Amino acid sequence: MDPRTLPFPAHLRAAGTAGAPWDAVASVADLPPGALLRVSRGDLDLLIAHTADGIAVVEDRCPHMAAPLSIGSLDGCIVACPLHRGRFDLASGEVDVFPTTGGLDADGTYHPTWAPPGSEPKPEPADAKARARALTRVRRFRYYPVRIVEGRIEVAIPG
Repeated sequence: MDPRTLPFPAHLRAAGTAGAPWDAVASVADLPPGALLRVSRGDLDLLIAHTADGIAVVEDRCPHMAAPLSIGSLDGCIVACPLHRGRFDLASGEVDVFPTTGGLDADGTYHPTWAPPGSEPKPEPADAKARARALTRVRRFRYYPVRIVEGRIEVAIPG
């Protein structure tokens, strides 16, 4: 039996995907539950995630600083970035745990830097590089419509 696809908030649909052609990007057999897979089409890198609630497709870029999420980890519907410990909910497109660098959320609210338990506390930004990180906005995911057809994962990819 083929897995289902993860419903996503309509307002977070990736631009240009309405009416876009469907492209077979992987086999369901290549993506067991809990797996992350990177697929590239031209200059577009996609993350295909087999979450606890179904298969989701977003750009393979952390919504914080664009690190590839495909080398992160997946726990249920939460994908963790390997760079700054940010955790993002693929079911809602929202931040689960803000990245350690702090910064602005999608609505513009500031979140301070933080340190994982057992680590030295992080000071508030002082130099230009740190201030730039503090002003980096963590955006919401943009989702690519996905469907399962005869064991293939197909994604609507803009032309």
